[in-house]
Amino acid sequence: MTMKSHILKSIITVFLLAGMSAALPAQVSFGQPELINDNWKFFLGDNQQASRADFNASRWRTLTLPHDWSVEGNLSPDQASCTGFLPGGIGWYRKTLVIPQEREGEKVYLYFEGIYNRSEIFLNGHSLGARPNGYISFVLDATPHVAFGKENVIAVRVDHSQSADSRWYTGSGIYRDAWLIYADPTHIAPWGVFAYPKGVSARQATVHVEVEIENGSEGNNTLTVINELFSPEGKRVASASRKVLARAGQNTTLAVDLKVNSPRLWDIDHPHLYALTTKVLRDGKEIDRTTTTTGIRWFTFDPDKGFALNGRWMKMKGVCLHHDAGVLGAAVPREVWQRRLQTLKEIGVNAIRTSHNPQAPALYDLCDELGLLVLDEAYDEWEFPKNKWIAGWNVGTPGHQGSFDIFEKWSERDLADMVRRDRNHVSIFAWSIGNEVDYPNDPYSHPILDGNNSDFTQPLQGGYKKDAPDANRLGGIAKRLVAVVKSLDTSRPVTAGLAGVAMSNETEYPGALDITGYNYTESRYRSDHKKYPNRVIFGSETSNNLDAWKAVTDNEHVFGQFVWTGIDYLGESGRWPSRGFYSGMLDFGGFIKPRGHFRRALWSEEPVAYLGTYPVPFRERAPSIDAWPLWNYRDGQPVRVVAYTNAAQARLELNGKRVGETKPYDRATGVITWDIPYEAGKLEVIGEDTSGNEIVRHAIQSSQRPFALVARADKTTINADRGVAQITVQVVDEAGIPVRVADNEVTCFIEGPARLLGLEGSNNQDMSNYRDNTHRVYLGRLMAYVQATGTGTAKITFFAPWLQTTEITLEITH
Repeated sequence: MTMKSHILKSIITVFLLAGMSAALPAQVSFGQPELINDNWKFFLGDNQQASRADFNASRWRTLTLPHDWSVEGNLSPDQASCTGFLPGGIGWYRKTLVIPQEREGEKVYLYFEGIYNRSEIFLNGHSLGARPNGYISFVLDATPHVAFGKENVIAVRVDHSQSADSRWYTGSGIYRDAWLIYADPTHIAPWGVFAYPKGVSARQATVHVEVEIENGSEGNNTLTVINELFSPEGKRVASASRKVLARAGQNTTLAVDLKVNSPRLWDIDHPHLYALTTKVLRDGKEIDRTTTTTGIRWFTFDPDKGFALNGRWMKMKGVCLHHDAGVLGAAVPREVWQRRLQTLKEIGVNAIRTSHNPQAPALYDLCDELGLLVLDEAYDEWEFPKNKWIAGWNVGTPGHQGSFDIFEKWSERDLADMVRRDRNHVSIFAWSIGNEVDYPNDPYSHPILDGNNSDFTQPLQGGYKKDAPDANRLGGIAKRLVAVVKSLDTSRPVTAGLAGVAMSNETEYPGALDITGYNYTESRYRSDHKKYPNRVIFGSETSNNLDAWKAVTDNEHVFGQFVWTGIDYLGESGRWPSRGFYSGMLDFGGFIKPRGHFRRALWSEEPVAYLGTYPVPFRERAPSIDAWPLWNYRDGQPVRVVAYTNAAQARLELNGKRVGETKPYDRATGVITWDIPYEAGKLEVIGEDTSGNEIVRHAIQSSQRPFALVARADKTTINADRGVAQITVQVVDEAGIPVRVADNEVTCFIEGPARLLGLEGSNNQDMSNYRDNTHRVYLGRLMAYVQATGTGTAKITFFAPWLQTTEITLEITH
């Protein structure tokens, strides 16, 4: 990492097919991929005979991938809190398919985007290989065991019997897409195209393209490799053709430079994307091709000034994201991620951190398209296990299952595959090799932990422990992992999220990194900047409070923060009943929570005003950032009204009359408050500039008794290929006003070619079944996920006793 005197400057291109729908092609950059998600047989349990080709699985359940069996299980206090009180286990998947006779002579591969976890893949009874890491995408060569022109049986064993192996919910099973890939024996290597510019200006950018060719044949091949770059409008702007000799049984890499005049830069406001087409010809005949959507940008990291994108200095307004979506578990459709990311961007988010593992390819595609920076993270655990809480977060005696046992053998390969898969995404600005692996005494220890050391923000858990793993081991491991990343991508910095910065500073760990993430350690931003003047610092994980953001804005050298967390997620649960961690700006259903509106007032560049209320507290305390927009109390009851706004001042009106005084923005709390007696009607906050001119307003209104259900779909036409509609169901009174206090039980009925994936009420303490067709609303609403199963018209009806029903009609087309 070059620092102030040698500023890091890179231009990145992405791996993306622009404008494609949810049915994206496999992103392994070679061959002819076919999605094989349909008609799998599944059995929850273990049967060692299930790998055999002649095994009878006719009585097994038939399902469509992606599939997460944990989220289908019952929430139970007998399970571990760390993974959301949901079960793991062992499961088998089987699929029969015919591989055409005319494909003989080609190579056949299986590609899985993610299987959690400890999976082994069989074809016709033969093991193709295993992959213990549940987050890594992987490719297996099936060719030696293919029966061409006949039925072939794929069998997959998934062993998640160590169900409490993570601090958060992981899911279980083949929870991402699966592919069959046909290829000429000589083809582009998996993830073998890498494109990045070597320089950029307003006049020109030079995009450097590397293409790795894999020759699986018995003879040498003289090939022509053609690269063509197309603008966002589809115009060819650069091309290059090169000859290369691909020797038998070897991989060969060639490189070309493509010059782009007047490049359209990718940034968070204008995410311009180019398309790179790579073709491989032998004797004039095309034998392979792939398309990589690219974007051009450059960034700067400076220890004094922070971060600049395309020369514009800015703060990263980031959030940490886990990979589940409440009722959907880990098998999250692309449309659901799209709505969630768009909502986060609307509240001012410009960056995400994939905490704490690589996520589904579609997530990165969407970040490329939407203009969101990404910190791509590999590990939460290295060579020793962390505490996994069983009875509740930080409660009782922890467990110590985990992925530590595979780290020595698999860590470098897993990290390399993550980088190779994701390195073309323009949204990714850095690679993270670990999160909180330096947590004091969990597991590493150091003599500095002894005594009353005020430099630590995390619990010291008993001071220095001589028998615990030595923290000095961290530096050597970090150097090894950084070397893996640098061997594949030198265009981005490498980082990690440090929990025990004061301890890690006594080791070589921070020095191995290009940029340094501080988890909940804002108190060291200034002192460490003085002590380590060449260190680039950012908040890799921070709380939601205003002080954590002020620590960024008040320190020019700190380039941003990643708030814990962007969206509520399963796991890391408190004591039963608790589904997950509830600190998100969005809830499990993807709705903005009050703290999301508070963050919007801090981060958005548009005028913001939000109104929330709660009873006046008995003891004076700081204004809440979790005030819901409720206006239903007893007549005359003292109510605290809070406004989250970025206006200079605000006034309050009740039923058209001013109440209280106009108040300035409170820089100490970020919240404007009034205490007033309750009176039914319409309550409004009006945000004003310093001259008293209105710039924004927000209103809430008293409701009467629940009268009807109202449904609104994000779209009424969906794709027959697994398209998903997200339907908000709201309880309203007779005047159509939302009834925020309603908790009615709603039942969903579907007629036509669609199925219900689940009903998400977003109540963290509701431990009932989310996968059936009946669920209670929470704060007056819920989210229904409906997926296409064919073409035609589907009618979705929502019913609740004593309330008027509501219907949504979906048109399902190809």
